[in-house]
Amino acid sequence: MRVKASEMKKKAPPAVETHSSIDEQVAAFLKSGGEIQEIPKGVSGQVFGTSKQITLGKK
Repeated sequence: MRVKASEMKKKAPPAVETHSSIDEQVAAFLKSGGEIQEIPKGVSGQVFGTSKQITLGKK
């Protein structure tokens, strides 16, 4: 028996539902003593270390 592709994939929740969910999570976080930090524009959380690029050439 075949299953239709439409039955296999669940439809994403509407954006309004997602927005409400995020608002509730933020409110709970703040109520529990959490603090939101504003990160300045242009700041990255990326940590620079050794290069992961492969260099081809003579040794």
